[in-house]
Amino acid sequence: MTDIGNVALWITFFVALWASVVGFLAGRTHRPELARSAERSIFVMWGLLVIAAVALMRALLTHDFNVEYVAAYTSRNLPVFYTWSAFYAGQKGSLLLWALVVSTFGSVALLVNRGKYRELTPYVAGTIAIVVVFFVATMVFASNPFERLGFTPPDGRGLNPQLQNPGMVFHPPMLYLGYTSISVPFAFAVAALLSGRLDTGWLHAIRRWTLVSWLFLSCGIVLGMWWAYVELGWGGYWAWDPVENASFLPWLTMTAFLHSVMIQEKRGMLKKWNIGLVVLSFLLSIFGTFLTRSGVISSVHSFSQSNVGWFFLVFLVLAAVLGFGLLAWRWPMLQAEVKLESLVSREGSFLFNNLILIVIAFSVFWGTLFPVISEALRGTKVTVGPPFFNLVNVPLGLMLLLLTGIGPLIAWRRASPENLRRQFLWPVTALLVTAASLAAIRMSDWWSVVAYALGAFVVGTVVQEFVRGTLARHRLHGEMYPLAFVRLVGRNRRRYGGYVVHLGMVMLFAAFAGLAFKRETEVTLKPGQSVDVKSPYGWTYHITHQGVSQYEQLNRYVTAATVDVLRNGKYIGTMRSEKRQHLDSLGRPTFEPSTAVAIHSDAREDLYVVFAGAVQGTEEAVYRITINPLVWWVWYGGLVLALGGLITLWPGGQGPTAASRRRAEPAGYVAQVA
Repeated sequence: MTDIGNVALWITFFVALWASVVGFLAGRTHRPELARSAERSIFVMWGLLVIAAVALMRALLTHDFNVEYVAAYTSRNLPVFYTWSAFYAGQKGSLLLWALVVSTFGSVALLVNRGKYRELTPYVAGTIAIVVVFFVATMVFASNPFERLGFTPPDGRGLNPQLQNPGMVFHPPMLYLGYTSISVPFAFAVAALLSGRLDTGWLHAIRRWTLVSWLFLSCGIVLGMWWAYVELGWGGYWAWDPVENASFLPWLTMTAFLHSVMIQEKRGMLKKWNIGLVVLSFLLSIFGTFLTRSGVISSVHSFSQSNVGWFFLVFLVLAAVLGFGLLAWRWPMLQAEVKLESLVSREGSFLFNNLILIVIAFSVFWGTLFPVISEALRGTKVTVGPPFFNLVNVPLGLMLLLLTGIGPLIAWRRASPENLRRQFLWPVTALLVTAASLAAIRMSDWWSVVAYALGAFVVGTVVQEFVRGTLARHRLHGEMYPLAFVRLVGRNRRRYGGYVVHLGMVMLFAAFAGLAFKRETEVTLKPGQSVDVKSPYGWTYHITHQGVSQYEQLNRYVTAATVDVLRNGKYIGTMRSEKRQHLDSLGRPTFEPSTAVAIHSDAREDLYVVFAGAVQGTEEAVYRITINPLVWWVWYGGLVLALGGLITLWPGGQGPTAASRRRAEPAGYVAQVA
């Protein structure tokens, strides 16, 4: 079966080459038979990659250790649940997943838009094919997942213990789905530039795709934060790690695009900017993959150094030349239809929103690459850590939070003083009341006071929008208030789904502000000894060490330390943190010991206990104890964020009408392609 998978990869390579050539020829010559051939080649390419993926999965599940990838990432005693995730745990498997998902999204995009955007779809097929050519070429020439060993070992090395976590079963695929789905908007942008069809047609085609990509990246980032929090044992969920930053960068640029595209649709402005954001988002997705595979940075998330980094670097440069070169070529055709009339307008607030997002993206990009640049120029690697990123991005993030509340309140074109007074009255009242309340209780961190006050302002804005809209429907249609609310959201899902996303962002900012009150301590306890730890809320945790136990479980040897916990004298539970030494099927250690954290969580704070080790030959244990305020709000804020994205994506509601789509279509392009 693995030989069939290898052959399927090679055939995919040539089919993708053919699709890329005939796709661009079809767009250039307007020949329908070439367009049909390009589209069919994309579907064939997808089928071949499915065969390759099934072949690799079968090799993993049947423990075919003659395949180098299988021997490197699985073992006979690895649970099946994690054998599945071994598919993308290594570089070779993840490249195959990339190619498969790109071809899947490309096939879906062509099917969904069949009969529409006829001047664009041949170029779209050609661009998708080029992306697949790159990934398949990287596999067959440098990193083949079906490469065989000269012998068959009795067992494999197994999966890295840090990856044997439920979060890592879902986190990488979510990021891959986010990264790869950006290929579809990029393909449509290239198609629009090559064809000269620079009206709103291509925007209608990619808006949902961009939102899909943004949603997958959002879920992937939050799942990655959860994995880091429960698995790595350092007491936090975001460390400005280079690979964390790599996923954050395209999220920022796509967030900017999802706001600025509304200006182009409503006012015919920012045409050049929007195409530039789509191209930049695609490049940043490739850049993130380059970081994880080139070895130029050190990260707990990255793959080991390999020669495929050069493949990605060359492709990144060529894609940048293509995207921005085409943008420069069509620059004269991308003039704004109107000018900005006033900065005190919705256009102005969205423009500032975009500028702040791009400045944040640049600061993250610069801070991530600075160690590499400093080493190249001076021979010494200068590390840029969280203090730099926090210093730059905390004030920028708060400015962004402010604009999140301002944008929906200001009218398009120009806001009048009466409009400003009427719209801002209740949100500003919420801001002032919150700020005064926090000052009254003497909250010590000034940045947190600002964050919570601005969060109240945004919540006030969103609640006001929902209340006014519901009351208006009640008056106009006589609907009961719950029905009016549901229909309000259903009839304008893009707008009100966006407001739900804003609420999710407020929850995330509230959690981030809580980090200012984080408390940490390290203690060594003998059985029966206790320690008291103060909470930022004034509670006292009384933690008593019960002892250390050792036992075998599944594919690991466990050393566990147990504590009983009381909060203000009330028993809240027994917590157990573990050190795990993973073993192969012969009982031999395979990786460095890993840590399982004990966490007691509620809406206000987490008690986070890490067993750091035992004194040799005794049950005396070393604990690192952390009080993390408002971590619950990160996970549920992420859920609200995803809910808002799903509401916006859900079919129906207001959107571009069929008539407007037809106006975006060329009248005479060959209908036979459909």
